[in-house]
Amino acid sequence: MYPHRALGSASLLVLGSALSLDPSNATAQTALPPVTIEAPRATAARPAARKPATRSASRTQARPPAANPAPSASLTAGITPSVARALLYQAPNGQTETTIDRSRFENRPAFSVADVLRESPGISVKQGNGPRDIGISIRGSNARNGFGIRNLVIFEDGFPVTQPDGLSRSDLIDPRAYGAIDVIRGPSSALYGNYATGGALNFRTRPGGTIDGVEYGVDGGSFGYLNNYLAAGKKAGNFEYSLFASDARGDGFIQNSWFNTQTVNFLGTLHATPDDRFTVKFINNNLDTRLPLRLSLNQYHQNPFQAGCDMAGVTGCASVPLFNNGFNGAKTPITAVQAGLGREDRRTIVGGRWEHDFDNTTTWRNQFVFDDRNINQPTGATSAIGDFPSYNYMSDVTKRGEILGMESTTYFGAFYNTLTASSDTRNVMPGGNAKLGLLASNTFSDTSNYGVRAREELKLTPNLTAIAGIGWEATHLKGINTSYAYNTPNVPIATPGLPVIADRQFQNTAPELALLYKLNPEWLFRARVATGYGTPQVGNLFVLSNGQNGNNTQLRTQKNIGYDLGFDWTPNSTLKFSATGFYEFFKDELVTQATQVGAPNASYTFNAPRSEHRGVELAADWKFLPGWRLTAAYTYLDEVYTQYTENIVNGATFSFNRAGNKIPGISPHELTARLGYDQLWGPLAGLGAFVEVQWKDSFYMDNANFLKAPGYELVNLNVHYTTDLASDYFKSLSMYVEVRNVFDRTYVASANNIANSVTAGGIPNPASVLANTTNSIYAGSPRAFIAGMKLAFK
Repeated sequence: MYPHRALGSASLLVLGSALSLDPSNATAQTALPPVTIEAPRATAARPAARKPATRSASRTQARPPAANPAPSASLTAGITPSVARALLYQAPNGQTETTIDRSRFENRPAFSVADVLRESPGISVKQGNGPRDIGISIRGSNARNGFGIRNLVIFEDGFPVTQPDGLSRSDLIDPRAYGAIDVIRGPSSALYGNYATGGALNFRTRPGGTIDGVEYGVDGGSFGYLNNYLAAGKKAGNFEYSLFASDARGDGFIQNSWFNTQTVNFLGTLHATPDDRFTVKFINNNLDTRLPLRLSLNQYHQNPFQAGCDMAGVTGCASVPLFNNGFNGAKTPITAVQAGLGREDRRTIVGGRWEHDFDNTTTWRNQFVFDDRNINQPTGATSAIGDFPSYNYMSDVTKRGEILGMESTTYFGAFYNTLTASSDTRNVMPGGNAKLGLLASNTFSDTSNYGVRAREELKLTPNLTAIAGIGWEATHLKGINTSYAYNTPNVPIATPGLPVIADRQFQNTAPELALLYKLNPEWLFRARVATGYGTPQVGNLFVLSNGQNGNNTQLRTQKNIGYDLGFDWTPNSTLKFSATGFYEFFKDELVTQATQVGAPNASYTFNAPRSEHRGVELAADWKFLPGWRLTAAYTYLDEVYTQYTENIVNGATFSFNRAGNKIPGISPHELTARLGYDQLWGPLAGLGAFVEVQWKDSFYMDNANFLKAPGYELVNLNVHYTTDLASDYFKSLSMYVEVRNVFDRTYVASANNIANSVTAGGIPNPASVLANTTNSIYAGSPRAFIAGMKLAFK
């Protein structure tokens, strides 16, 4: 028993309505520097093009803090590269980009990134294997992955938190720590390298100067949820720091899903000299959680929250067959509760950055990150156990000046990163508490990437900016997978199988071109063509389509080229509207789908030779009356295989042409819309409320397009309040209360892709069979009541 089980209801007695109402933004499609989310600070923006000058203290004042781009007064920034940014690498011109600022989630429950990223078009989220393990997809690029995040690169304050093998996990992300999130959409390997086929995310922690003291907050509500968090920050002289820590616990709304997770996040920057800045980043997350099994579609309809699943055989309860002795012979179906399935992980990231100014226009940056992922994951028939330390180094130079009288920003950089690990897969056996049997396999993996990238942003005319970039990268994958068989009944003598050895080298080049044209103060037009690439991971090379260990080393790099065309329309200060259409062509797209229940590996990856991703992204922000605000983010996706033949084995091999089929896991329509009112004056100033609607359309779960996961519409209601406090010790008080899923809809929060099957005669099994035999689904939360408060100290 964990203490949070008794704390959830007690916390509700002290929590009320919600937070502050500073008008701010989720800039929709801006291709320019992100919208500022904090109040302007003493430092000013450094011009992009400025004549060399003598060194002086004034230049120090013209430099923004290293991790936080300079403030901008408008929602949609201008097109010129003269708007300063601390790191071009974080917020380059020419990208199709959205910034979600803190005011969009400060006055509501924000437990995971799923609560935040829906504010951006192009984004789709689904529940992964753990409370904060959220699958994030940009334009459908990661929608087929069963856990974690692939096909996009993630940064925190410019420090990479995607490991060299391309895996990111959102367990370490507590949204309360951040001032804004930049969402960069579309293929972006020219600047971000391997795995950026879908884009990139940059999470920006709150600057210490804007915290300017200490804040304590608490959220609590249904299902034993309780999150205590603390933020501290200060700017004193040449040093600025921010520290965030949180402790989140809950019983979960699905049986066997309680969790207990702690996060610490620190950022500190020292302006050591007028020319040198040193930044330190530290993140640590500990996670202890139970984990339910996924359900088939029929089980989901029968028992979505897995009530009463203490024993196998109960209607609507999933089970996994486990070796009775932990290594061979007879198996017994066991539920997640009986087996004690879950995860116990730690993630630690330490980074350092040195920036040196050669003069007023040239900055050299060196950055190093150590990232260690330590896992113990008995999540099914087997448990993954291992430590994955990685190292990432990059060095680059940014030059702001003029070329033939035109304002210019030139960037050139080089990088190297590596991850070497030895991980075990052990059988899980009956007995509870995730009792482990004998070793099933061992995988040695070595992933290294190195390369160079260059970029030029050039203001051709006062209204037209051109951007060109290119990246080259070499990737080396080495691995050895050894599986172990125990052929003598009830005798634990391992017979190692023939090792599968992989030694693959890849070289990839990614060019990019973009144009930004500002017709007038109201209209900004954007055009972009860009490329992306993503190599397989070492672990993909050793899993067969049936989930068994074997040789899958023929996998190739996936590549895509994408075309974006869009505009931002800002007719006045009360209305912002953005639209982007995109068309992306994939070659050898890496597609992941679930394997059969009880297999040593939960997912299998293959190359689809040709596919196409196309769609439309819309965003609107309309303050139609004083205090009233309507925001909306809508995404339409149409993604199909154009060349792919799937082979399915049942005694013999049967082939099926999937060309023209929808790619599974992709919802064609998603919408998040919010209508809110905030009282701006009078005795009720600071009081506000909003209603939010989330819509996700149904989508296919299999390559044959036989079975669909149902869509849903959810409604959330929120009331919040903030006030300044006249006190020598306290600055402000913020409170909120929110009802989520007001109409208590039962919905699918996650549906992994499933494998099609055939009869012995090669006849495809219909949807009725697939719906009853393949585990894929986690249900979303029923109606929940959550309240929170935050007290800021001087």
